[in-house]
Amino acid sequence: MSSVVGHTLYQGLRTDGAWQFPSCLNMAAQALDHPDEQVALIDLTTGKRRDVRYGELRQMVDVMARDLMRRVQPGDRVGVLLSQSVDCAVAHLAIWKIGAISVPLFKLFQHDALASRIGDAGVELVLTDGAGGAQLGTLAQPVLVADVLSASTSQSGHLLPYAETTPETPAVLIYTSGTTGSAKGALHGHRVLSGHLPGVAISHDHLGQPGDCLWTPADWAWIGGLFDVLMPGLALGVPVVAARLDKFTPEACAEIIRQGDVRNAFFPPTALRLLKAAGQGLDGLRSVASGGEPLGAEMLAWGQRHLGVTINEFYGQTECNMTVSSCAADFPVRPGCIGKPVPGCVVEVIDTDGTPTKGEGDVAVRRGAASMMLEYWNRPDATAEKFRGDWLVTGDRGIWEGGYLRFVGREDDVITSAGYRIGPAEIEDCLMTHPAVATVGVVGKPDELRTEIVKAYVVLKPGHSPAEKDLQDYVKQRLAQYSYPREVEFLDALPMTVTGKVIRKDLKARAAEEGK
Repeated sequence: MSSVVGHTLYQGLRTDGAWQFPSCLNMAAQALDHPDEQVALIDLTTGKRRDVRYGELRQMVDVMARDLMRRVQPGDRVGVLLSQSVDCAVAHLAIWKIGAISVPLFKLFQHDALASRIGDAGVELVLTDGAGGAQLGTLAQPVLVADVLSASTSQSGHLLPYAETTPETPAVLIYTSGTTGSAKGALHGHRVLSGHLPGVAISHDHLGQPGDCLWTPADWAWIGGLFDVLMPGLALGVPVVAARLDKFTPEACAEIIRQGDVRNAFFPPTALRLLKAAGQGLDGLRSVASGGEPLGAEMLAWGQRHLGVTINEFYGQTECNMTVSSCAADFPVRPGCIGKPVPGCVVEVIDTDGTPTKGEGDVAVRRGAASMMLEYWNRPDATAEKFRGDWLVTGDRGIWEGGYLRFVGREDDVITSAGYRIGPAEIEDCLMTHPAVATVGVVGKPDELRTEIVKAYVVLKPGHSPAEKDLQDYVKQRLAQYSYPREVEFLDALPMTVTGKVIRKDLKARAAEEGK
């Protein structure tokens, strides 16, 4: 289904929606191609604001690149174990500048998670800080970015040339969150930044307006932080705020937005729920984008009331990101739907034969999208399984509604009950509008009579104690009679990924044990 979203041209995107790149393309050059005095990053990591301009950032990247050239070769994988910071941006850009491959690593990973990714990628050197060096132990050689930068006295205007990489030259190896099996490394080429620009711009009602400034609480170790915010902001000339949040709180969020003059925010759904639960409004925002889980009508209405904006949902995954988005500036946002395909992406709902269908099917993206991975690292079988003919199959189920894509659920999350196929997202959205519910996860529980029943695991807000029947009736009155949760269990917390998504496979395993 072709996109009707926007008509802005981006680097490599033709007017007919196809991508055509120059033979030489380097992401670091893309991100740094702005006047010296223009603000690139706003550093709030020390509690005091420091504006970093493109000229200074180019110098720091050059210093780091010169140091790296003595240690690694083009094509080598180099880890980056850093939180949101100027050093993190410098590390990735320097790696790409010399033609090596960056491997983002999350600071909250424990030993086994670090070891599996470092071992799988063949990483021998990791750019990090003092705490990161201690985390690594003997897993890889740590290089402290701050020490390299502070030791340099070079202010030369003669910068290293960028490596002559192509759009298909591997540039970044990002591991999936591993909620449905072991984490796989999605290898992306230098075209991946270009591929994100249309969707990022659209999700912020055409990012790049005067005064725009980007921030996200999402860590830059994930594709959502690195390529939905940091690098697109740099490439589009929109200042990006770097601010560490050891724990997201509505109060800290509001202070960062005030101190950094943030006008454009990407909030994962979990952050939005925390803001909503706290009754926290935010001033000065021009746009809010959200992705990772569907938002319901109540959350969209809350955003309009308390944030003063229509939240634009977007859709993608590590393997092929920013493929569908809402854009309130261009068309009405439809609650329960993600949005429409963005320029440069052909998105369809296909059947098992790979044929587009008007009914429910597998959400898929046609080969040729610039944000599509090159392959899974060293996993040709898994790469082949990801595709159905010319289509990259996301693993999600969807259906078209008047040109809008409605997310039904993960392929392995869809519940089959008494002959009905039930998507958990709609039930979760409904329960999230109940005044007593803080968060919820819905899965299928094995049942001899119905194959599965709908079970909801609910975390309540403080001071609330509804009965199971209260929540069941609440869903019955709002959704189909057959889709209400026949069981509701109240928990203190839900299993969550480090990116704030409910780990349904853990809930499904729990429900399966209960059903024995």
